Amino acid sequence: MRVPGRIFASERLIRDIESDKSIEQVANVAYLPGIVEASLAMPDIHWGYGFPIGGVAATDPAAGGVISPGGVGYDINCGVRILRTELREEDIEGRVPGLMDALFSAVPTGLGSSNAIKPLSVAEMHDLLVTGAEYVVRDLGMGGEDDLRHTEENGRLAGADPDQVSDRAVERGRRQLGTLGSGNHFLEIGVADRIFDVGSAAALGVDEGTVCVLIHCGSRGLGYQVCDDYLSVMNRAVIKYGIELPDRQLCCAPIESDEGRAYLGAMACAANYAWANRQTITHLARECFMETLDIGPRDLGMRLIYDVCHNVAKFEEHEVDGRLRTLCVHRKGATRAFPPGDPRIPESLRAIGQPVLVPGDMGRCSYVLTGAPGALQRTFGSTCHGAGRVMSRAQAKRESRGRDLFGEMAERGVTVRAASKRTVAEEMPYAYKDVTEVVDVMAGAGVSDKVFRLKPVGVIKG
Repeated sequence: MRVPGRIFASERLIRDIESDKSIEQVANVAYLPGIVEASLAMPDIHWGYGFPIGGVAATDPAAGGVISPGGVGYDINCGVRILRTELREEDIEGRVPGLMDALFSAVPTGLGSSNAIKPLSVAEMHDLLVTGAEYVVRDLGMGGEDDLRHTEENGRLAGADPDQVSDRAVERGRRQLGTLGSGNHFLEIGVADRIFDVGSAAALGVDEGTVCVLIHCGSRGLGYQVCDDYLSVMNRAVIKYGIELPDRQLCCAPIESDEGRAYLGAMACAANYAWANRQTITHLARECFMETLDIGPRDLGMRLIYDVCHNVAKFEEHEVDGRLRTLCVHRKGATRAFPPGDPRIPESLRAIGQPVLVPGDMGRCSYVLTGAPGALQRTFGSTCHGAGRVMSRAQAKRESRGRDLFGEMAERGVTVRAASKRTVAEEMPYAYKDVTEVVDVMAGAGVSDKVFRLKPVGVIKG
């Protein structure tokens, strides 16, 4: 290990963490060439490919630092956005099933889902891969400039190079814009049921009873293909550059190498596709709400609070050993969390800090946090991204046998729509840690602060 491994957790959560090999993965990540400070893990950590999900690591290009696809994951820029509305809980009472039916019809879900909108040409795809959410707003007319201002990196990661994306990846993406996909991806209607910081919540346009929409999805088949393509490249690069690793899933290449630069260019394209995807779903959701509730855009007031990515590697300046260094920060299942005053936050949010969106399981609650000063001091400006699994998908399906899963969710007051019962079984609340415990750990560490909590009332699962 070139640096220590550091895990943020409570005594209770560490017992869950010890049940899989994620702690071993934290130690393995600490072997990466050029890693600085520590191999970090958030309290929602669980076993992943190479890096644990919930892992954070920063490497220094000037010190031979590497880029590892395992530190980003297969679903590049899997992320979440939250939209607030002018609607109150009483405004949608009795209307949630109809809203969920409309959303389920408009936003394709499930493995291989496609054709939410007209398929893009290859030339259009290349434009989108460079410009991200901007393409959807300006070329497709879906959304506005305010959406871009409230998206991390304005919905466009620099350095995107479509020439580094395979034809197979581009083809997989042409028909999947505006789709949720499968697994833990979701579209959720929630109601703010507890306010922790009245001033920050008001700045975000939320008080108790405000109806919000959460959208959680990523780069779909395009991102998966980019990762798969470059794992092969990186496995060869490890041999070429003589890099010794404790786990071949950590395959990597020096950031300044041809292989490293190629992956970063392709990864940025996939990240931009994911932002474009969430922007398209946002437009479809706005239309569904207005049509189902027979209201106009002013009365709906569905405004983007923020959009953050969970799986990405980005170049950022951080202080290490008393001096600023440009680092490649891998966040895999972790959220950027910059504190108040940071110039990298949109000006309209700078006074309160960057919003952090932490979805829980579909039966309990989700949280909106803001970055706190301790984030830059302790975690390279990072915090948790969700509840974190405590059961494998196979185990969750075994646990669900003979149970009325949709009925159980209805008893909790949640209307569920899903592509299959299997998906619901994999995503039941018992498969996840309690997200409240997770966010409390990071608040206690001074890394992120709680602003408000959302209770789910309607969920679409991929």
